[in-house]
Amino acid sequence: MDSDLHIRRIVHPSDRIVTGRIVRLMEGYPREVRIGQPVLVAVLAAAGVAGLLTALVRSLFSAGSGAARRRFKDLKKGPEYLVTPVRLRDAAGQLCEVELHGHLPQSALHPADHVQLTLRRQGDPDLPPKIERIVNLTTGQLLTPRTATLWSHLGPPLLLQAMLGTLLVAVLLTWSTLT
Repeated sequence: MDSDLHIRRIVHPSDRIVTGRIVRLMEGYPREVRIGQPVLVAVLAAAGVAGLLTALVRSLFSAGSGAARRRFKDLKKGPEYLVTPVRLRDAAGQLCEVELHGHLPQSALHPADHVQLTLRRQGDPDLPPKIERIVNLTTGQLLTPRTATLWSHLGPPLLLQAMLGTLLVAVLLTWSTLT
């Protein structure tokens, strides 16, 4: 072996805030948000109560069919978000790898940009820390990547229906205890 070859090791930064220069934005890949089944069942049960009331009213006043519903299997499979590995050289000259979750404008980051990253550790110690916030010191931009969440995956109509169902059950329970 040739001892003159020095292969720089890629490290995961341990600091919460890291300042450095972007070396490379790697090819992104999708990762799925995990959805807890108890939360999903509770939301769907509450929405089902309101759905029954809505179906009853719809059958009384019109002959039209309802909108297509997403299946439990589709809802259980969480939304996907983009994960882009980012390599940067920190102030100490070390090559570091972090992950960018979600999307940013295409012109937001370029190789050689001087950045300050706010990082958060992920649940798996083998994964590099994820970026919470980026201050691009080259352009002066403050960037916050956004990912899909459980609530954005379920959608406002289903969540409103679940709130209506919960309210309906609460009213029925209150009414039954009073009589």
